[in-house]
Amino acid sequence: QVQLVESGGGSVQPGGSLRLSCAASGTPVIFSIYRMAWYRQVPGKQRELVARITSDGTNYAESVRGRFTISREDAKNMVYLQMNSLKPEYTAVYYCNAGRNYGSGYASYWGQGTQVTVSS
Repeated sequence: QVQLVESGGGSVQPGGSLRLSCAASGTPVIFSIYRMAWYRQVPGKQRELVARITSDGTNYAESVRGRFTISREDAKNMVYLQMNSLKPEYTAVYYCNAGRNYGSGYASYWGQGTQVTVSS
């Protein structure tokens, strides 16, 4: 019921910045009820949570705290990840995730991912 499309990935030098965007669509989409998050994954490793935003606030992985900022514009069905002070170890495919509770369970949706490469 929810489709997610990430954009904004690319190649950047260490210390640089990128802003990832995630656009949600569907019929219907009540974007404000979804918990939104960014995950990342490198080859051979499991996907890991980077940042999450809900109506109660935000959470960040310790490795990116103070460097990344997650935000959302519910009126535009958009979520963002501002990434500053990028390091080579941040290189990964970044995925947008939307989740919500409902009467009988939990629904979770994923985008296809966008590549972020940090190198000199």
